[in-house]
Amino acid sequence: MSPGGISRSAMELKCRPIGVIHTPYREPMGTPIQPTGALGVEGTVEVFPEYAQGLKDLDGFSHVILLYHFHLSGGCSLTVTPYMDKEVRGVFATRFPGRPNPIGLSVVRLKGVDGRVLRITDVDMVDGTPLLDIKPYVPAFDHREDVRIGWLTERAVKVRTTKSDGRTA
Repeated sequence: MSPGGISRSAMELKCRPIGVIHTPYREPMGTPIQPTGALGVEGTVEVFPEYAQGLKDLDGFSHVILLYHFHLSGGCSLTVTPYMDKEVRGVFATRFPGRPNPIGLSVVRLKGVDGRVLRITDVDMVDGTPLLDIKPYVPAFDHREDVRIGWLTERAVKVRTTKSDGRTA
């Protein structure tokens, strides 16, 4: 039982993809590790027909948050060596794909909505990535002041040039 009295089995979730992300990246090796390392790289999000109505009014936003499944991740470890570091870190202090629930998130630029297809840029996912959810990016909701970034303080500048070395596949 968890501290709240809910059994672990009662907390298990089932997710189904609501679409597929299409990008120029065919494999993890060489894929940018964050959207800021993929500025201008174009892709599309194909939303499945049964979810298309949920795209209503999305075209008024310049950016969206995509939540997706790291479907090519080769398992998880609670300690990992992140792409921009040489030290072993706790997986929850990283954005490494090999995690207990392999869920990724990226803030991408929304260029347009054509029916059930989103045209996006700044893509850092592998082609065929299953899409779990879309949320509008709203600076008043999502931007924070006085942020600390832990072990990444000296390394974050590497994000624009660091690519996946394929170690999670």
